[in-house]
Amino acid sequence: MRAAEIREGIDPGAVSFEALLAEDRPIILKGLLADRPLVQAASRSPAEAVDHILAHWNGRPVVGYTAPPESGGRFFYDEGMTGLAFAAERVPLDGFLRRILDHSDDPAAPALYIGSTDLDLHLPGFRAQNDVPLGEAMFGAYPPTASIWIGNRTTAAAHWDVSNNIAVCMAGRRRFTLFPPDQIANLYPGPLEPTPGGQVVSMVDLRAPDLDRYPDAANALDAAIVAEIGPGDVLIYPALWWHQVEALDGFNVLVNYWWNCAPADLDQPMTTLLHALLSLRDRPEQEKKAWRAMFDYYVFGEGERPRAHLPDHAWGALGPVAGIEARRLRAQLIQRLNR
Repeated sequence: MRAAEIREGIDPGAVSFEALLAEDRPIILKGLLADRPLVQAASRSPAEAVDHILAHWNGRPVVGYTAPPESGGRFFYDEGMTGLAFAAERVPLDGFLRRILDHSDDPAAPALYIGSTDLDLHLPGFRAQNDVPLGEAMFGAYPPTASIWIGNRTTAAAHWDVSNNIAVCMAGRRRFTLFPPDQIANLYPGPLEPTPGGQVVSMVDLRAPDLDRYPDAANALDAAIVAEIGPGDVLIYPALWWHQVEALDGFNVLVNYWWNCAPADLDQPMTTLLHALLSLRDRPEQEKKAWRAMFDYYVFGEGERPRAHLPDHAWGALGPVAGIEARRLRAQLIQRLNR
């Protein structure tokens, strides 16, 4: 493992998240948002932080997650992998936050967690006081999704997200253990469904890896980057990087911003992966080798090459996927799937 790069003394108004993302690695901006009201309130007490959050709450219920003390704070599968070892229920935000506060100094507390709660939907006005100065250049017509995550000492098992991420620690401390996408095999991914939080997770408990059962996890740990962030710190990392997230204190708040740079007309790649499992995985090896070459040419290679020798009017699906061409491709796929 190695530590993520830390950059300090940066003017929040001068940050180029587009340039940081282009570096294709996790980067910490130390203390970038230390002056935000929630960070300041949390520095005085968790109770003041809760009061600041609830001052913006509009009464909509949120989803609260609870895992028993023996989980060690990790939201995961049960021992026999017959289901999930935690409960999820819609709860009033104020009551759940008070519950977190009541257990904040309890070393044997259940794991309590509010995850990925849309700020604009549940806490209108919060962003006007606490937001990252995002700018618009890299987002264009597709603004990021801003969410809040609140809990005690919890661990989100290593997983990947389809979007780029800006993570802002507002209260408590967080430890991100991050892995580049090429470490997927060494992380022993679990089932495609069900999943603890909507994404495939690593079966390896990276806090205490069982290397007898998962020997290649040692290679993943060699490639890991650890980012420890405290109140006011900002972490940025690219889409599809695996990350385990540990909340290290009895009360923690994180705000994050997810976004993609891809055009809105594109479908989700996970749809393609699922279809590939159906159509390609179990074919003879020589056929799969041929299809790999086909995909390299049409999908993963240079986008211009398959159409460069054709007149514009003959491009069809080989041209940029947008508007009517995207709708036509989607209709063709539906027709083929429903044959």
